[in-house]
Amino acid sequence: MSSTPVLFIAAALLVALGLFHSILGERYIIRRLLRREDLPKLFGGREFTAGTIRFAWHITTLLALGVAAVLVLVAVDAEPRAVVAAIGITCLACAVPPLVFTRGRHLSWVVFLAAGTLCLVASLGA
Repeated sequence: MSSTPVLFIAAALLVALGLFHSILGERYIIRRLLRREDLPKLFGGREFTAGTIRFAWHITTLLALGVAAVLVLVAVDAEPRAVVAAIGITCLACAVPPLVFTRGRHLSWVVFLAAGTLCLVASLGA
């Protein structure tokens, strides 16, 4: 039996997991958690703490979607540089939530941006 259908199923499961994780997590966990009055006040206020919690939660979804993309590329026997490009795009996508939710004050976006850019550059030159 070819592993291709299995990889497509695994990718679909990860996409579903990611979407349910973000949608249900936002609705039933994040919103309720952020209503608490006892959140630590980091960097001058609770906004940074709330933003960090929110982006860290949603990065899990972005990473699940990125892994799903890699599985699909492996299933279709894509070139390694396509896999590297998918990882680069995933990293670039992961740079966005910390920029948005903490207004760039959580510096993880710098690392994601650098890693994503390097992956994309490598995918073009490989």
